Amino acid sequence: MSMMKKLLISSAVAGIVLSANMASANTLKFAFQGDAQSLDPHGLNETFTLGFLSNVYEGLTRLDKDIKVVPGLATSWEVTSPTTIVFKLREGVKFQNGNSFNADDVIFSWKRTLSEGSDQKVRGSMVKDIKKIDDLTVEIHTNGPQPLMPSEWAWIYMMDKEWSEANGATSAANVKDKDANGYTLTHANGTGPFEVVSRQPDVKTVFKRSASHWNKDIITNITDIEFTPVKQAATRTAALISGELDMVYPIPVQDWKRLDKEDGVSALRGAEARTIFLGMDQSRDELLYSNIKGKNPLKDVRVRKAMAHSLNLDIIKKKIMRGASTPTGLMIAPQVNGFNAEYNTPYKYDPALSKKLLTEAGYPDGFEITIDCPNNRYVNDEKICQAAASMMAKVGIKMKVLAQPKSKYFGKVLAQNNYDTSMYLLGWTPGSMDVHNVLQGLISCQNKETKAGLFNLGNYCNARVDELQKMVGVETDAAKRQAYVDEAMKIVKDEVAYLPLHQQPLSWGVSDKFTLNQRADNAFDFRYVVKK
Repeated sequence: MSMMKKLLISSAVAGIVLSANMASANTLKFAFQGDAQSLDPHGLNETFTLGFLSNVYEGLTRLDKDIKVVPGLATSWEVTSPTTIVFKLREGVKFQNGNSFNADDVIFSWKRTLSEGSDQKVRGSMVKDIKKIDDLTVEIHTNGPQPLMPSEWAWIYMMDKEWSEANGATSAANVKDKDANGYTLTHANGTGPFEVVSRQPDVKTVFKRSASHWNKDIITNITDIEFTPVKQAATRTAALISGELDMVYPIPVQDWKRLDKEDGVSALRGAEARTIFLGMDQSRDELLYSNIKGKNPLKDVRVRKAMAHSLNLDIIKKKIMRGASTPTGLMIAPQVNGFNAEYNTPYKYDPALSKKLLTEAGYPDGFEITIDCPNNRYVNDEKICQAAASMMAKVGIKMKVLAQPKSKYFGKVLAQNNYDTSMYLLGWTPGSMDVHNVLQGLISCQNKETKAGLFNLGNYCNARVDELQKMVGVETDAAKRQAYVDEAMKIVKDEVAYLPLHQQPLSWGVSDKFTLNQRADNAFDFRYVVKK
């Protein structure tokens, strides 16, 4: 079956009502290469974990199948001043334990995003205060004009204040403390269309359809879902072909043709709006993981340029990504608002120039450094790091690859563990699909007060880029805004703030017994799954 046919859902199916859906058990079994890091909706700002939890929890707004912002737990919102937005909350919404959703839960959830263990501080800090007008109305006061707040807050999920207080969960469970006795690591209570029935981290999570969900028009006819993390790509593909699993992702791009030839299954592919890149510690006076003592070579732009020109992105595309990636010179994908193809030319592969730059910087023999990589988060993540290490070795930079499951990787390198890394691989899809998300989260200087730059793990810092980020965040004139974006991106590129690699492909394998929606951010929304 063609991808187009697989993505089309008939109007007859679309008309199925919830009572008919619930009449018989329709089960979907799916696998991803790693597990969600916890069930805490504020613990980790990672697309798979947040997408996973979007089926259990909901925000005031949400993203539809085309990543467009639509009403969620708020039915409407109105900008009443440059720094004030009034949200009308949906009436009759229940949490899965039966408690009613109201304005107190909104205020509680916002404050929780600012707690120590939260990885949602950047989005939470967009808001200065929330005033309760009545049980179903909140007036949100933002920190300066925040036109993107409604779209960014699609990823801020609402929690039940009473349930959280009763279970000692008023603060977000920190991802670095995986062994801690955090209630929300393994328990959930949202307003979403699916409930968590059982949770065995790194083994299996079972969901069931919630009979009390407020939206009776959701298209899915699925009643039960079983999720299993399966690290090995070959195992995932084999389980799909055998019928043990109904949907798996990612699948190796070299398996696309194989799946399309097999009866009953096929590959879904597309362009993901996720940019994969390498980051570098440009803040510490001495790197944590290097043989160079007393100074930090990555503070020297010549060293960063040497790294950039040592990478052959075409080889990574051809050999590692089997031709399915899109090499990039920017930190945003073409689908993201603010993208300008003029600045998208990658750094030229020139190892001779790399050696010359290293010599000029005082490292004629190169140096040693450790790079942190996940090995079950992005498409071919560990292989990309190994390829980069091989390329840099040719110019004298000896890069040791420390590849770990994403649970350990994120627990090590993020703010909650004081950015314990010297160099790292990361992928980023802006939740708002707007460049400001990247400028604020990845490129601004780390700022604990404003919460900007919290995912700028290497703390690249340029005062003019910070100014431009703020200007982009409030400018409504499209031409002026793009000029600010372009100036910022040129500075970032000239200073080699990051080493952008490519946009990875969407690569899913699906049984022909099901139709579903493949979002460009790679989030899997159960609402659109239909068993034929």
